[in-house]
Amino acid sequence: GTDIQRREDEAGLRKSQEQIEALIAREIERGVSANKIVIAGFSQGCAMSLQVGLRHPHSLAGIMCLSGYLPLADKIANERHAANQNTPIFMAHGTADPVVPLQRAEQSREVLKQLGYQIEWHDYWMQHSVSPQEISDIARWLRKVLN
Repeated sequence: GTDIQRREDEAGLRKSQEQIEALIAREIERGVSANKIVIAGFSQGCAMSLQVGLRHPHSLAGIMCLSGYLPLADKIANERHAANQNTPIFMAHGTADPVVPLQRAEQSREVLKQLGYQIEWHDYWMQHSVSPQEISDIARWLRKVLN
């Protein structure tokens, strides 16, 4: 893998994954059905959205990935769960992002596409941030996946 993949903290990622899974389980216990839950995150949160969402054993409403990347990309093919194979994925990134390079997000998108995921991709003229146009695109996507 690349330098950035070697620097990934796999133990930390998996510990965070467990914590997010516990939050989802609590919502499901409270009567929220999994297909009404969207996992969303920015930067490292985006990485966690993919880390959790693609492995989750119940179909989710959607996975939103803002200004981040697919973590443990070399493991996802074996670890993913079929329940979220058709879950809509929203990916957005700034074209001038100095923190997570656009190319890393594009590589993540291509890995996911090769695995058959449905990606709605957007890029915006911005850095490691959120733009008004992105907020508008997010709102439209959320209305679509949560209706």
